[in-house]
Amino acid sequence: MDFHALVTAARTCRRFEEDKPLNMADLEWLADCARLAPSARNAQDLRFVLVGPGDMCGRLFALTRWAGALRDWGGPQPGERPTGFIAILLPTKSNDLHLVDTGIAAQTMQLAAASRGWGCCIMQAFDHQAAPKLLAVPDAYTMALVLAFGVAKEKRVLAPMPTAGNAPYWRDAQGVHYVPKRALTDLILARY
Repeated sequence: MDFHALVTAARTCRRFEEDKPLNMADLEWLADCARLAPSARNAQDLRFVLVGPGDMCGRLFALTRWAGALRDWGGPQPGERPTGFIAILLPTKSNDLHLVDTGIAAQTMQLAAASRGWGCCIMQAFDHQAAPKLLAVPDAYTMALVLAFGVAKEKRVLAPMPTAGNAPYWRDAQGVHYVPKRALTDLILARY
């Protein structure tokens, strides 16, 4: 798959094949992909907590919130929940470059997951008090993001941005998830 096709395929996934769980080696591979990604000043200050299938995965899932734009949907139902999570931790005494590194690591893992047909949901919508306690995050770190993973169950499709310019995603009656994207010509402000 060429890179443009990979980026197109790497849409946020919120429903997974729960009966086809990822394993700890899969999660380690994703974290290793993030480890190899660029890091500001090559500081490599981010840390990762991996949560594989099982009780801890279910407990962390209960502390997450899903798809705020889909007001009538309460999140993945049993049978379509993620089978693994990776929490990205940044130093408690962080700077703007740590936030850049967090985004690079998250996107790298999402693209890596898409390259294997897995889905990924990058989220900051989790209980910021209870989740770090559950995962025993050391005081020297802050839980920046949680990435949910699993074999993708839902179909995600790019759609043109509505003329009103309103960008929320939506689902049709068949459960296909649509993500509106602005046209490239609307985003390029100048060419020199």
